[in-house]
Amino acid sequence: MANTAQKTATNKTGLEWLRARMEKLGYSSLEEVAQEIQINRGNLYRYFSLETRPSVALLPDLCRVLKASPADILKALEILGPNDRL
Repeated sequence: MANTAQKTATNKTGLEWLRARMEKLGYSSLEEVAQEIQINRGNLYRYFSLETRPSVALLPDLCRVLKASPADILKALEILGPNDRL
């Protein structure tokens, strides 16, 4: 059963993934994360609510601030599927 919980946790996407990541890293607001990435909070929200996609140039900053691999970020943004690899 623990394996099922682990699988569910890794399949989060969008804002659910971002909020879990923020909690793990100690961020208290989208504004705080957006400032670290140096982007507008509204844009960050739109990326993770899956309304729009960020520029590929933003990927290194997203990875650095959210301490996640490019594949993890792209899966969270639903650009890659859960079983896709880079």
